Amino acid sequence: MRDVLPWLIPAFPLAAFALNGTFGRRLRRFAGAISTLGIVLSFACAVVLALDAGDARAPTLYQWVASNDFIVTIGFRVDPLAAVMLLTVTGISAVISLFAQGYMGHDAAQPRFFTWIPLFVFSMVMLVASDNLLELFIFWEMVGVCSYLLIGYWHERRSANFAATKAFIVNRVGDFGFASGVILAFLEFGSLRYSDIFAQLGGPQTDARMVTAIALLLFVGAMGKSAQFPLHVWLPDAMEGPTPVSALIHAATMVTAGVYLVARMGPLYSAAPEALIVVAAVGVFTAFLAATIALVQTDVKRVLAYSTVSQLGLMFLALGAGAYTVAIFHLVTHAFFKALLFLGSGSVIHALDGEQDMRRMGGLRPKLPVTYATFLIGSLALAAIFPFAGFWSKDEILAGAYLKAVADPGPALLADHGARIFWLYYAAGLVVSVLTAFYTFRMVLLTFHGQPRDVALHTHAHEAPVVMAAPLGALAVGALGAGAILGVPPENGLLHRFLEEVPGVLHLAGAGDPPTAVLAAISMAVALTGIALAYVAYQRRMDLAGRARRLLPGAQTFLEKKWYMDHLGDGLLVLLAKGAAYAAWGFDAKVVDGLVNLAGTLTRQLSGQLRRAQTGRLQNYALLVVVGLVLTVGGLMVFR
Repeated sequence: MRDVLPWLIPAFPLAAFALNGTFGRRLRRFAGAISTLGIVLSFACAVVLALDAGDARAPTLYQWVASNDFIVTIGFRVDPLAAVMLLTVTGISAVISLFAQGYMGHDAAQPRFFTWIPLFVFSMVMLVASDNLLELFIFWEMVGVCSYLLIGYWHERRSANFAATKAFIVNRVGDFGFASGVILAFLEFGSLRYSDIFAQLGGPQTDARMVTAIALLLFVGAMGKSAQFPLHVWLPDAMEGPTPVSALIHAATMVTAGVYLVARMGPLYSAAPEALIVVAAVGVFTAFLAATIALVQTDVKRVLAYSTVSQLGLMFLALGAGAYTVAIFHLVTHAFFKALLFLGSGSVIHALDGEQDMRRMGGLRPKLPVTYATFLIGSLALAAIFPFAGFWSKDEILAGAYLKAVADPGPALLADHGARIFWLYYAAGLVVSVLTAFYTFRMVLLTFHGQPRDVALHTHAHEAPVVMAAPLGALAVGALGAGAILGVPPENGLLHRFLEEVPGVLHLAGAGDPPTAVLAAISMAVALTGIALAYVAYQRRMDLAGRARRLLPGAQTFLEKKWYMDHLGDGLLVLLAKGAAYAAWGFDAKVVDGLVNLAGTLTRQLSGQLRRAQTGRLQNYALLVVVGLVLTVGGLMVFR
């Protein structure tokens, strides 16, 4: 039973996909219930599995590929890290699927929606559960396909088709790096199983440069899936999908896959410290970039989208500092409050008949009391205010950067894998905390407080039905208490002890214990500063934005243009791609087609000349036969 149970976790959502995909039109009224039930049963199995995940094991279903030394199995790696991820994926997805039953209740194509949702969950479960890199890569691609289908769910909209295509193409860039890393891993280690790779690290036959190259290439794949600079551009556009899809992508599936990959390959990255420096650098820059863009967004879902990009950057900062357990801790707490915020925004959008522009909202607090209360809890968690969930995990990320910075204060510090740069990363993390608190409460104040800016919308606004409100309540409980339950005492909480077998801990060798109270106080101070600035700017109506524009002319346009990243991608890169395509078309039309046409012309001309010999006169044919015989005999006599 211990070896059968892991396979029941993906089996239930796969069965829900098969039922809805085959009989969806007939079971239209029950498609949402089937999807939710399949994921709930999967979550129940994940709970049982987590209770027995202390001893790592890898049951194998069957041998997939066997070619000389290249052997790949379809297996399930059962260990604490997999258990935590499975609980997060299935638990959050079940709540989102329940919410979607109300949100998508009037959609004509909802059976199709509830066909792709359990397939998405199945693919993510298999990605998490894989025991080798190739199996993980297969379901990594399956997750990408599901995201394409769900982002473009409203395919009659041109913007949805564009967003789905953009997500698919940008992720292919990252996946090229991932696939290259998988190939190099097999060439270097002779196996793709995690256990075989980890066993060879540090051995006499291992090439350190090759290990670094593999780690960096795998990280390129993580940059695509987890939307890190410069491959982050697809995620905000993914908001074109239904709001439950946004919640599913941002909180429980897909974007967390990159963080999980680096954490799963922790021993590999620990053996390649140069790669960890890159991971941290990309993460902290992405966190800052996305947080600044979120400051000026007017679409409530896009604020949350850029917030996700920023929070993922902080997770990679933790990974780069070697604090793998802390990154997973923030991944779990983030799943609660980000799913809550997305579903809360969905409740607002549902109440306003599809309106997403915060400039047309305002004054919704008395109209949507349940949505407001739960949304506020999620916002406090995102802003990392004590005692909400985000406080505990984000504070440990900043503490991890601090510990890395003070790990070795000696003169050889820069040679020691650039640890001193983590002082800069710690400072950047504090700046990101201020920005996060500011844009989060800017969103709260513009949406729920003040006077209604569109009276017609405000008049018809209504609270969500129970099927939507209940998931908000469940997630609010997690956003409020998950951090304390899993993370107290700091750096040694329940989750940390559960993941103690996972390579990488918050405490760094020689760093000593962190000044927890001081670091927590600093973290709280910067978060409260961000909230206070938002209150002054949007509740007290002090023109902070105007002053900022006068102080930094052009900054708002720069941020509204998203650091011109879309211009770079849609302009320069697309222009270069079109230029290459036109050049290839010109080569094909002028050279390839030219050679083919030349062959045809020569054949036509030659045949035209030879056609003259076909006169229809017998004496001419007899003459040709004689000439041919003479030439044949003459040739034989000459070359004999």
